[in-house]
Amino acid sequence: MAVPGIVAHLDLDAFFAAVEELENPALCDQPLVVGGDPHGRGVVATANYAARRFGIHSAMSAAEALRRCPHAVFARPRHALYREYSRNVWEIVRGIVPTVEQTGIDEGYLDVGEVAADFLEARVVAEAVRTSVRAATSLTCSLGVAPCKVVAKVASDVRKPGGIVVVVPGQEARFLAPFDVRRLPGVGPKAEARLQAVGVETIGSLAALADDELRRLLPGSVGAILRDRARGIDPSGLELAAERISISVENTFDRDVSDRERLHDELRSMAAEVAATLQARGQTARTVTTKLRYADFSIRSRSTSLSVGIDDPHEIGRLACRLLDRGLRDRPGALRLVGVGVSGLAAYRQLALDAV
Repeated sequence: MAVPGIVAHLDLDAFFAAVEELENPALCDQPLVVGGDPHGRGVVATANYAARRFGIHSAMSAAEALRRCPHAVFARPRHALYREYSRNVWEIVRGIVPTVEQTGIDEGYLDVGEVAADFLEARVVAEAVRTSVRAATSLTCSLGVAPCKVVAKVASDVRKPGGIVVVVPGQEARFLAPFDVRRLPGVGPKAEARLQAVGVETIGSLAALADDELRRLLPGSVGAILRDRARGIDPSGLELAAERISISVENTFDRDVSDRERLHDELRSMAAEVAATLQARGQTARTVTTKLRYADFSIRSRSTSLSVGIDDPHEIGRLACRLLDRGLRDRPGALRLVGVGVSGLAAYRQLALDAV
């Protein structure tokens, strides 16, 4: 566990709905709700900002969303597609800030202190992350930068969509104080009801509670933890994955490319980079993936898995080109981006015997 001095919380804005808009741009100007059946017992997973103007929000019943906005478009979630977009986003983020705790498909914490010496530099890093995610995926994200995770998470929600909020050391409690107490991570419906019953409506009011009253309202260790958070005190660090699970390289073209030979050349070059990384790490990979982004920004990927891991650039390149051809057979068109990735990594090199 790493405890950074400067941490950012990144939140992709209305992620499921944003992906659906990219896949079908005709949805961009319409209220869009991603979730279950509005004529059944479905629940809203997310809604775009046009729908949110009608008071529609996550976890609301889809039937209530339909009542509030009868002309809204309802779409069922496509989780495989969202995972593909998410993988692309987090690969981009790790290219700028290597140490990341991904807490969900659309959010996570970044150890900005690893690449920025102070909070002025941290804002520049946050802007680079936001710009790179937008340029590569057309998705917007909001970031909160602060000395600790709890403040960063609250900050990332303040200027949505696409905003950046930086809270410098010493200003944590003042920043949090005006917000509704429910905005504080860890305050659920029961704790909120108990606090509101005695007039504790804001995070600042929670921060000011005396020990006796705190123990009465929120017994045990929970109350002390929440009051610390309300004061901007959060010692928790980033929970880091034990090992890297994939390696990938991609290239966005200045102009859309349809020439198959050029696309093959790009893939072979990227395959060489991927293979060099594998060899430097003493690893092999069992799965090769080729990623395609079309002129309309929609993303497709094709993968193949092998019985034995490889680290050979020519073989990775051959498979990547074959997967590209397969993808273009399924959906022809000029490409804005291509990428090569490998997964199923093994921490050793498995040698194959030459045929006798």
